[in-house]
Amino acid sequence: MLGQIRYNLTEDAAVSLVHAYITSRLDNGNALLFGLSEKHVHKLQLIQNTAARIVSRASRYDRITPILKRLHWLPIKFRIDYKICLLTFKCIQHQAPKYLQDLLHRHIPSRHLRSSDQNLLERKYPNLETYGGRAFSVVAPRLWNGLPKELRTCDDLEEFKKLLKTHMFLKAFGS
Repeated sequence: MLGQIRYNLTEDAAVSLVHAYITSRLDNGNALLFGLSEKHVHKLQLIQNTAARIVSRASRYDRITPILKRLHWLPIKFRIDYKICLLTFKCIQHQAPKYLQDLLHRHIPSRHLRSSDQNLLERKYPNLETYGGRAFSVVAPRLWNGLPKELRTCDDLEEFKKLLKTHMFLKAFGS
């Protein structure tokens, strides 16, 4: 339906409607989608691609990567990682619920190492091979420890969001 009325809307209005009705639903609880099969992530990506084409008035045959780059939209897989890293940051900064904070522990080496000031998290390994690897306590340290040091040592939420989005954008699109 949004595609049918798109030509009557400005680009800003189309972006607002897409964010209100589509991307908000794609982002709602998407941290729970980590480890989802490629098949299911692809289905969500197709929805985002369609939304991007509607906003940009692109043909369904146009390549989607340049459109997503122009709109500054992260692909679904990276949106999921972004959300988990953001939640991890909030846990470290004591801005998240206590039950989530209790799942994460700072890595404290037994002796002084170069990695002592890296703000790393203690990695946990899943008990269950099937779904244990998707648990927040397992995934968050893995993603967090994979971030660059300047991201892990950031203290300001808004600055962290900006740096994280830039980092994820470069990972997703390369340049």
